[in-house]
Amino acid sequence: MSTVSTTQSTAASVLANINTREKAADATASEDMNARFLTLLTTQLKNQDPLNPMENAEVTSQLAQMSTVDGIERLNKMFQSFVDGQSAYDSMQAAALVGRGVLVEGKKLTLTESGAVGGFELDAPADSVVLSIKDAAGLEVKQIELSDVKAGSQNFIWDGTANDGAQAAQGVYTIEMSATLEGEKVTGRTLEFGPVTSVIRGAAGTDFQVGTLGIFKYNDIKQIL
Repeated sequence: MSTVSTTQSTAASVLANINTREKAADATASEDMNARFLTLLTTQLKNQDPLNPMENAEVTSQLAQMSTVDGIERLNKMFQSFVDGQSAYDSMQAAALVGRGVLVEGKKLTLTESGAVGGFELDAPADSVVLSIKDAAGLEVKQIELSDVKAGSQNFIWDGTANDGAQAAQGVYTIEMSATLEGEKVTGRTLEFGPVTSVIRGAAGTDFQVGTLGIFKYNDIKQIL
């Protein structure tokens, strides 16, 4: 316990020192810029033509420019801090998905000793949804019928029982879906289950490695289980 406490204390101390140095560097940079601007303005005033001195309005304008430049610099730093903070928050949110099961678009259904988890997505409500689970040879092993299904993503669990009542062999199957509303076809797609195993952060955003299914964007994840 003492080791954990000491480690946390050391980490906090290091972060505090880094933040202090960054703030000091920012303050120094801002002061240097103001000093350079004032030196330039003072030099102009010293070397101005006595017969044609700078107008008060011109001096005021240059001072206003200094204030504007300083304000823009501060605004840019504030915005960058916000972006960095948002990026860190998004990464923390993404990391929380590691180990969770998700549904992404796909046709495979893996049956294990515990059963199989699958899903589908409908673009509109349907009064009838038929799921056909087929083996590697394309033969239907199980048909699941659902009624009054809402639009959006749905998940289901198959216990492995086949149409004839026997227990289907463990392995990978495929799902086909048809959905209708009052006899009219409803557009939809099947979803595949997989665990989020890692988070990949890159210039284009955050990606998720979903088991052996591949790499997906957050928007590709239809449901988190």
